Amino acid sequence: MKKKTKLLLNLALTLFFAVMIIVKGPNLNPLYSDGAFAWCFIFSAYVVLNFLIGLGGIRITTDQASHMSVSVDKNVKGIKTGFTLLIIFWVLYFAATVISMPLFNYKAYRDQLGQPEISEFTDTVQPLALNQLPVVDKALARELADKKVGENPGLGSQVVLGTPVIQKVNDKLVWVVPLEHSGFFKWLKNLDGSAGYIIVSATDVSDVDLVTDHKIKYQENAYLLDDLNRHVRLFEGGLFRGMTDYSFELDDDGVPYWVITTYKNRWLFSLPEASGVAIVNATTGETNYYDVDNLPEWVDRVQPEAFIMQQIQNQGAYVHGIFNFSNQDKFRTSQGNIIVYNGSDCYLFTGLTSVGSDESAIGFIMVDMVTKEPKMYQMSGATEMAAQQSAQGKVQQYGYTASFPMIINLDGKATYFMTLKDRAGLIKQYAFVSVSNYTNVGTGETIDSALRNFRQVMGSSNDGIITGQGAKEAEGKVYRIASEALGESITYKLILKEKPNQIFTISYDLSNELALTEPGDRVKISYMASGTGICIATAFDNLEFKQISEDEETAPAEPPVPLPPSSPGSEVPDGDEAEGASGIQDSDEPAVAESSEAMESGSSAE
Repeated sequence: MKKKTKLLLNLALTLFFAVMIIVKGPNLNPLYSDGAFAWCFIFSAYVVLNFLIGLGGIRITTDQASHMSVSVDKNVKGIKTGFTLLIIFWVLYFAATVISMPLFNYKAYRDQLGQPEISEFTDTVQPLALNQLPVVDKALARELADKKVGENPGLGSQVVLGTPVIQKVNDKLVWVVPLEHSGFFKWLKNLDGSAGYIIVSATDVSDVDLVTDHKIKYQENAYLLDDLNRHVRLFEGGLFRGMTDYSFELDDDGVPYWVITTYKNRWLFSLPEASGVAIVNATTGETNYYDVDNLPEWVDRVQPEAFIMQQIQNQGAYVHGIFNFSNQDKFRTSQGNIIVYNGSDCYLFTGLTSVGSDESAIGFIMVDMVTKEPKMYQMSGATEMAAQQSAQGKVQQYGYTASFPMIINLDGKATYFMTLKDRAGLIKQYAFVSVSNYTNVGTGETIDSALRNFRQVMGSSNDGIITGQGAKEAEGKVYRIASEALGESITYKLILKEKPNQIFTISYDLSNELALTEPGDRVKISYMASGTGICIATAFDNLEFKQISEDEETAPAEPPVPLPPSSPGSEVPDGDEAEGASGIQDSDEPAVAESSEAMESGSSAE
């Protein structure tokens, strides 16, 4: 091959790789598996071009039938060098890949998560108020966001929904859904960015807001230089970094950012470990890198869920080494996990089952999504899937589907909470399921009614959930009362003059008297005590009213008291006196008074 032709081919190959790097935005760091593979492929292409094809060692010919054939001439000088280089590249790559396997360093796999702290569930997991229970899951958040987009004419044809991300913004638990361009021409028309994002409350299905104050210019599926991955890799120093888990989050001022986890491998090409984040302003593209110990306060999580779940699996699989064929003490995660907030901290929560067990959990593990600090709760019970099936069985006549349950601290015991949705994905009921005995299920159309039903079930099974406290009663005058709409239900909140430091929350279906109750009315409330001052009512009675049935209202009066027999020789009076003597009531005075008058008449007659 002529030198000029070889030069042109090398330039063409270089241009091809440059275009591929711009389009794909790959990780080119050879310390990562994908980066090492990319360099092996690039070097191999140049070796084949310059040492094999360029020197004539590989000849491509066609016969008369236009069939192409490839032949190798081993006598050509330099061809052995070319093959040697190819072998070296790929042998090193595959050797590093094989040595990265657990067979050669199982302890690194087992110990990557760290030794979990054994904790008591009720000591570390804070109780939640009923109005703070997350009832909106990821699927429902997307449905509600889609409905909000449909309410704005013209917006639905311009954007599609991105991936909803749960987070706390100003201490409020919400799902944030970015709006992304629906196609190339929509992007071309709106080069300054899409309309904004949607905030969906995780605790109230009616609280959905469209925010258009900030444009979303950089997106995961945008075009040319507006593509998020391409922007970070090419212009923000990410070309030689391990990066994963692109998460859309808001700061406390509502400014949208992309939070991208940066990571390094702890053992050759394996055991990725989060090292920090790249925070990209979704509007301006400005990017800053932070390590785990130096994060902005509003960043809720650094650890990718996939990393944490794999590390838990590794700890359970290699607990006694790689050749533990008897499965002694092996465990694995249950089918699924959930992101929960304990106070202001974000955690991944999942159940643990022994190998071979599907429905019973041997414990639960909670991992901090920033520091990766694990806590293990050694309590047996039902897995999340078993709890879902139990809740669905309770309402099987409706065909409802249970959401993935979250575990909560309910009156000092671990309890599953989940929503029950119809085929359209709308919440119809709520369910509480005991972790220790998943046959104990309480359901209801409101959270309050589901909780009451659950407590009744637990009480009838002699497995009460109230530890260190019981049901209490309060009687007094209403100081303040107000109703609050929560989704499709109504909750009343009431303060008694005698207990000004306690708020009683009462479900609308607890009593028909609630809507008629006013300040000053005397009421009687049964409730469950709470250390937070928010008390959940289990019974309510307005003492100003007493409801009676129509039968009681129209019942005949009691028969009159019979007269004593007359003494011999007495005379029966006539006229009005006769009426009095007969005991017939003709006035509003009590019958017993009339009887006394009759007795006096009899005495005077004598």
